[in-house]
Amino acid sequence: MTAVVPARSDAVRRAQAGDLEAFEELYRGTVGRVHGLCLRMCRDPQLAEELTQESYIRAWQKLASFRGDSLFSTWLHRIAVNVVLGHFRGSLRRLEPAAGDDAEAFEAAAPATSGLALDLERAIAGLPTGARVAFVLHDVEGFTHDEIAQRAGVAVGTSKAQLSRARRLLRKALSP
Repeated sequence: MTAVVPARSDAVRRAQAGDLEAFEELYRGTVGRVHGLCLRMCRDPQLAEELTQESYIRAWQKLASFRGDSLFSTWLHRIAVNVVLGHFRGSLRRLEPAAGDDAEAFEAAAPATSGLALDLERAIAGLPTGARVAFVLHDVEGFTHDEIAQRAGVAVGTSKAQLSRARRLLRKALSP
């Protein structure tokens, strides 16, 4: 289970003062969840690794701006979401399913998942990009449609339509 780092923990204060060991402590406590988010959103294990690392680079660069109004992990996840969405916006290609077996990537990312949870991960991975991003951000990460629209550069109605599509496709994929 991933550790939740308190809003202004001692590790955060030390990292803000330039302590790399403290930042490594924060990294170890949050990397599983950040990587899982990136993997769910992009479906490509190698790209998820790159986006995870980019998220931590940005977090280090912006660490002085963390005021402790929220949990460190919440602040970091917002950075990761912005990194992934920035990649989608900056890329001219649409992300297609990664080469190889997506199930293996999810099993490696979350080895303790039950069969049903792994089925859900596979179904999420199979969603079209827009639907997958809307589902992960709204139903998994708790973003509002306004936040999703703002970060993804789409209309609120598009976010709602993509979420509806995702839920419909997931129901279909998971029905017996």
